[in-house]
Amino acid sequence: MSKALHEYVTNPGPKAPTTNVKAAVTTDNAIVTEAMVNILRAGGNAADAAIAGALVQAVVEPYMTNHAGLVTCLFYEAKTGKVHQLDSLGAFPSGLAPFKPVPPSAGSYATFPPSAIIPGFMPGLKALHEKFGTLDWSTLCADAVKWADSGHVVSTFEYGVYIWCEKFITYFPEGRDYYQPNGYFPNVGEIFRSEDLLRTMRGVSEQGPDYMITGPWAEAFVEKANKMGWPISLSHMIETPPRWLEPLRFDHFENEIYCLGPPQAQGLFTAVAMGVTKHLGLRDMQVGSADHLWAMANGLRQGARHWEYAQDDGIYGVPRDEIVDTEYHAHLAKMILKSRPKVDLSEHIRLTASVPPVSDIFAFFGSAGKPRATDTEPKQPSGSCEIACVDSEGNWIQFMDTLQGSGIPGMVVDGVPMVGSHATFGALQSVMDATLAPTAKGRNIMGNCLVLRDDVPVLSAGSPGNIHCTLPQVLAYALDFGLSPQQAVEAPRMFPMSESRMITIEDRVSDGTLADLTKMGIRVSVTSQFDYHMGAFSVIARDSNEPSYTAAVDPRRCGVAQGITR
Repeated sequence: MSKALHEYVTNPGPKAPTTNVKAAVTTDNAIVTEAMVNILRAGGNAADAAIAGALVQAVVEPYMTNHAGLVTCLFYEAKTGKVHQLDSLGAFPSGLAPFKPVPPSAGSYATFPPSAIIPGFMPGLKALHEKFGTLDWSTLCADAVKWADSGHVVSTFEYGVYIWCEKFITYFPEGRDYYQPNGYFPNVGEIFRSEDLLRTMRGVSEQGPDYMITGPWAEAFVEKANKMGWPISLSHMIETPPRWLEPLRFDHFENEIYCLGPPQAQGLFTAVAMGVTKHLGLRDMQVGSADHLWAMANGLRQGARHWEYAQDDGIYGVPRDEIVDTEYHAHLAKMILKSRPKVDLSEHIRLTASVPPVSDIFAFFGSAGKPRATDTEPKQPSGSCEIACVDSEGNWIQFMDTLQGSGIPGMVVDGVPMVGSHATFGALQSVMDATLAPTAKGRNIMGNCLVLRDDVPVLSAGSPGNIHCTLPQVLAYALDFGLSPQQAVEAPRMFPMSESRMITIEDRVSDGTLADLTKMGIRVSVTSQFDYHMGAFSVIARDSNEPSYTAAVDPRRCGVAQGITR
């Protein structure tokens, strides 16, 4: 290790961006960032760095991701100028009904327990390495093996997540052995280490990604599933391979925005939200004003109404062109403008303050649309990690890996913990939905985004934590209001306006803005000033004195940015 283990622990809070560098990395974790910079210094490209970073991330942040989760990315290939989309979500095995290993009455699994799913993480890394990798696989695994061997120091953030979802992750004996090896969670400042995970990482390094796809780990996974009553076979592990897809592209003034296309919902959501706010005149509004928040709240609400069209286009027709149509956005904006209140509604808000709010369309889906859980909501792990990297050749990747969509809920196989899939099966307004048809890929809200100007990348952004609604806001701060990358990341975020005309926003709204929103009949609820449910963005921007870059760091979690100056 280049420094003591405790020196890698970072806490949420304001952080300085990394500026004027020739290659840049920003991630949710100091260890991951260092591992990726190591790969760049060794001659690897952005794809190599992302693979190494993801392998390390699942070792040191098992509370946010794991090696059985899922992978998506947008990759800008400098030599061709093409943007590629990788979709490697887990898949449901053909011919089998959804398998839920515990009954719905099990308290920690709540009313809608996750379903078991075939992992997509390692197939995704294999596909990325085969298409764009330049260094050998074992080199990319070296830091993951090293950190699995040494263990990592538990932070306050990590410990808090374990306490919050304790009943879920310790439901099975395997979970208790993994997370509580001495009968309790490792305390803050102590070392978290798994000998089983080290053995798996060595196997992945020595035998390649197939170790977890068709090799020894996969065999152990299938054996455990069969014993639990899930009759999968090794053939199910490879029947729905990763896909390289065309990303969703739309124009926003002088910018070309690339987002993940269907079956991922983020691109459709972002296109509608940004199109509506454009035609509402957001760019001409005062940042932080009531008009700004009103416009964004309505744009986000319209975005959420369209993700039902995010389907696997091998199974359904997908109206891509119709949803990104600027005339359609203008029509939506026209209806919103015409429906603004004609009178001051402050008294209405005062008189109805004690009336319970109407449940909004996100209530069913828990953390996908709510700022924080209550005692009656499920305490199921819901986490992911975002990686952004641009190398000195101009290859640029925005990448996400996550614990959602990972294997058997609550189970641990050879040191790899899993959460299962939170997907519904046929729900139109679900942020995560799956169709049980051969080779079908499910809907999710992974948020990789690249912004090009005159065919040259100028910005990338992505985040865990409610990315569906936070991405349009960060893009608006940067592209419409002209804030710096760091300012755009730090600016207040909110959830879409609910059925109760409620805006839930971080607690940095001025009294004047609050009063003006009240006049519009909009209720306001606040979270903490920097609420980690609002995500942890990894953002890189091309500086005006190109080709140097700025990497921003989100204060809401534990991110770290670094760069190479020459």
